[in-house]
Amino acid sequence: MGLNVAVLANLKRNAPKYEGMPADAWADLDSDTTVNAITAALEAGGHRATFLEGNLSLVETLPKLKPDLCFNICEGHWGDSRESHVPAILEMLRVPYTASGVMTLALTLDKPMTKRVLAFHGLPTPAFQVFERADELLDPDLKFPLFVKPSREGTGMGVSGDSIVRDEAVLRARLTEQIARYQQPILAERFIRGREVTVGVVGNLTGPVAWRMPADEQAERVFQGLRFLPPLEVDFAQYPESEGGVYTNRMKTEWADDFRYLCPAPLEPGLVQQLNWLTAAVFRVTGCVDVARVDFRLDADDGDRPYILEVNPLPGLYPGLSDLVLEAEAAGIPYDSLINAILDAARTRLGF
Repeated sequence: MGLNVAVLANLKRNAPKYEGMPADAWADLDSDTTVNAITAALEAGGHRATFLEGNLSLVETLPKLKPDLCFNICEGHWGDSRESHVPAILEMLRVPYTASGVMTLALTLDKPMTKRVLAFHGLPTPAFQVFERADELLDPDLKFPLFVKPSREGTGMGVSGDSIVRDEAVLRARLTEQIARYQQPILAERFIRGREVTVGVVGNLTGPVAWRMPADEQAERVFQGLRFLPPLEVDFAQYPESEGGVYTNRMKTEWADDFRYLCPAPLEPGLVQQLNWLTAAVFRVTGCVDVARVDFRLDADDGDRPYILEVNPLPGLYPGLSDLVLEAEAAGIPYDSLINAILDAARTRLGF
């Protein structure tokens, strides 16, 4: 039976403007193209779909629309936990929604906090330090080169070839620049030289699931209920040396229409299985539901050992361009089917 679905997003054209805002302030917000494609996909799946801007107006617009379910891709505008704001409103209004909840979205937007959770569970993530001031003492165990980026931004904001720093003088300069620009703590982590791969997943873990990785659990139990999409590798060889072999904001925005990638990534089956297991583990310990994407670097100096960079529980859904969409296409899943698979994962999870 078709549902009455509210498609919730924050459109770039509706974003607020403020004095001194960085040029890339709203880089992670969505376009009309994405919203229209999701709406059309849901309608093709037999549902009624209506777009609503994800802000405080939802308190008035949602009771009028009376949706059965919300398809949420809201990135939010303000604050350290902005991706969790719309889900919090939905929970207060008792309206169910797709994708991860308040706690997961607040956690995963904060890259250092996510890395602390991963490290606690013994999952491989590069060693790191968080700087609130540019002159804080450097952890003597942290070795150059380092990779510097804002703690709470998406879409590669603040990430360029200059994010790789090879000595302390350059580190201090980069910290000063990014603290002033983004007004938030800055993450410095060990730079992993090598390939960058991302793995998307749709579905939900079956059975009772705690946000932990029990030591006695068999690996195959971690996979149950999830559909892994083929890994996508950024083809750095097709980009200028200025990008430094990293997936930069420039690649994700200026050059998005000419994105160079390999999917499925040319990886040995054993490594793909390892990446899938790590993706499932990250999905589990951060509390993701319905859909997510996990980003990795493969250490060229250590036999392509995978390191987890971050998890995105609200992966981009721009048709024909976003990583998750490209991975689905490589698996033979058309855009409309991907969108409805996310919706169906939520329906099953919610029991309707």
